[in-house]
Amino acid sequence: MSDLEGLANTLLDKNFPESEVKLRLIDEILTFKKGKSKKEAEKIADAILREVLRSRSAKQSRNKILRKLIDYPRSNVSMGVMGVGSRGEGDIFVHKLIAKLASFGGLSPFLGPLSLDDAGMVSFGDLIIAVAVDGTHSRLSNFPFLAGFHVTRACLRDVYVKGAKPVALFDDLHLADDGDIGKLFDFVAGINVVSSLMKVPLVAGSTLRVGGDMVIGERMVSCVGAVGIVKAKNNVTAKRNIKPGDIILMSEGAGGGTITTSAIYSGNFDVILETLNLRFLEVCDFLLESNLVSKIHSMTDVTNGGIRGDANTICREAGVGLVVDGEAVEKMVNKKVLEMLKHQSIDPLGVSLDSLLMFVPKDFSEEVRSQIRKLGVRVEPVGYVVDKPKKAKIIVNGKLLDLKPKFRESAYTEVKKVVGEESSTNKAELEKMVKKAFYSSIKKRNFFLKIVRRSMLRGKR
Repeated sequence: MSDLEGLANTLLDKNFPESEVKLRLIDEILTFKKGKSKKEAEKIADAILREVLRSRSAKQSRNKILRKLIDYPRSNVSMGVMGVGSRGEGDIFVHKLIAKLASFGGLSPFLGPLSLDDAGMVSFGDLIIAVAVDGTHSRLSNFPFLAGFHVTRACLRDVYVKGAKPVALFDDLHLADDGDIGKLFDFVAGINVVSSLMKVPLVAGSTLRVGGDMVIGERMVSCVGAVGIVKAKNNVTAKRNIKPGDIILMSEGAGGGTITTSAIYSGNFDVILETLNLRFLEVCDFLLESNLVSKIHSMTDVTNGGIRGDANTICREAGVGLVVDGEAVEKMVNKKVLEMLKHQSIDPLGVSLDSLLMFVPKDFSEEVRSQIRKLGVRVEPVGYVVDKPKKAKIIVNGKLLDLKPKFRESAYTEVKKVVGEESSTNKAELEKMVKKAFYSSIKKRNFFLKIVRRSMLRGKR
């Protein structure tokens, strides 16, 4: 995929002559556009360059408000450098700031972004409505059926683990200009398999091109969201409900999009088939329908950066400490998946496993465990909750160690291993630069909030 607009802006920022920018654009167009003549490519390049130059001139407008509206605060830290999307310390740091900004305005949802929980919740009359959305794994663009299947399963997981019964799905699918239409159908077919088996209809969606005419190639980016309803408020299984003394139960996990990606790009293709199951969703559905959920304080899925990332988020949100048995966690990983992880030197504690974590009062833990086992699903205790210290610990070879996330999740592809799991830049400096952009965004939000509010008041006169 090639972002022609991005390429033109980057080259102009580097003071490349317009003639050279045009030649680069022509080269990109001829690379990706089958059957285009050089003359046709020149026309497209000319149009792109003119549009980009016009858009850049807006930033030099004499109108200060217009300039403020169009431009955005620069952190001078890229997504890749900060590890955003890589489910480690850097990603968690940025998501906390996004959650803070999203929570401005004095609104008080039942479960909001600041909780960094699996789903958000709002009260509507006597109902508690849960909403979650998951982005498709970026490396599954060329495998749309698997992308659709796994992202649908992921968003349903997020709703289920908050004690909500999913009632609807929605999707947003963007395919670049040269993408084959068949990808759209294959992606939705993957969604439909999960939708049909779990009896949750796909009711709405949007389909667009990535970047319109400005982005060429075949890349697909997409997401699927779910809406659920909680039947009783005391059945909400938010992370904040976890209590000291709870036993941590974990179900067997065979992975989802992350494990599928690792399997594809490492050549372990038989592992892909291990991920094609709905056991997680079936267990959650059973817990809700049997009302066993009322005996569980909280549920979550082992996804964002694996148990390393999830454990510390839980400690902060619930104000508790966790003690996790590393060996017990590994035993709950599907055997074929674990073999692949070990062979590829991937830390099982730092990747998404698609396991269900349940925080259950000691008096009910055996009952919950035995009932789930009747479904043919393995589930075992892997740790417990303590009052202090309020951080995550792990038992490794009989020693109690801190369970910390790395800057990025476990490197589960060859490219990720090259990039590395830790930051090559001073983390404190990166955070300082990112925070500067965050505070600038707050100022911009407040400024335009006043302008739009005045406009609304004028319209009511």
